[in-house]
Amino acid sequence: MVIGGSGAYSVEAGPLGREKERITLETPYGPSAPFRILQWEETEVAFVSRHGETGYNRTAPYVNYRANIYAAKELGARRILSWSGPGAIHPSYGPGDLIIPDDLIDLTRTRPSTFFQDKGIGFIRQNPVFCPEIRGAFLDALEELDCVHHGGGTYVCTEGPRLETPAEIRFMKQIGGDMVGMTLVPEIFLARELEICYGSLCYISNYAEGVRTLPYEKGVLFEGTLPADEKSRVDESLARIPGIMANTLHHLIRQDRSCPCKDAMLRYRKRGDIGDDWHSWVDKANEFPCPQSTSENPENT
Repeated sequence: MVIGGSGAYSVEAGPLGREKERITLETPYGPSAPFRILQWEETEVAFVSRHGETGYNRTAPYVNYRANIYAAKELGARRILSWSGPGAIHPSYGPGDLIIPDDLIDLTRTRPSTFFQDKGIGFIRQNPVFCPEIRGAFLDALEELDCVHHGGGTYVCTEGPRLETPAEIRFMKQIGGDMVGMTLVPEIFLARELEICYGSLCYISNYAEGVRTLPYEKGVLFEGTLPADEKSRVDESLARIPGIMANTLHHLIRQDRSCPCKDAMLRYRKRGDIGDDWHSWVDKANEFPCPQSTSENPENT
């Protein structure tokens, strides 16, 4: 499965296959975002745009992450490849740079971040933060496609929708942040709770506040933190992302999962707290059963 971030509504998903259908699943947490089911080679790939199908219709704090990840599991997803467009904190990052994050700092405050509310489960280790197999596949794909990239970095996730203050960015830099965005939390943690592998590709979309001395510009995206002469690099990187995702899938599709992600809940299964049916783990799942997947392949990517 692929989760498209900023700009997904304007990117052609062509390299990821031919669209077969669009579906929205009802979940215990409300309706999911629309999923495009794509025929990619011999398998199906589900694609969802976080922020909307036709434009930036929903900002990061108000994405229904639980509904989307629940629906992904219902559709048979074992791996999630996502993208996000954070701002640069690290001095060597600039607009358009591609980064495969390997760590994360969560500074969100109000987002529902677990399926296990009011339950005695969910005490799950978060290292490695991002699935190492997906990270490896991203790195291989970028090298094959001759894309200049950074092979690691710490993503700081903030609440939004406002951008950050200069003092907040200085604080994030002091605690080890390399880039700042609003979308990977709680998405990544929810995927781990349902034993779905998760990895992300980031493209730098602007400079974080105070990283460079830039004049305020009225009425344009990021109000001057993306200089006009650097915007073309961002557009070029965004246009390449579907092809990078497709190449990454080539590395993953025939690879059995041997990472820790698939066994995140094993201790609870061995202890008898949960059964093999993941629906029974999830808060409210028995109150609102989800319809069966329309996917032909129960173990999609």
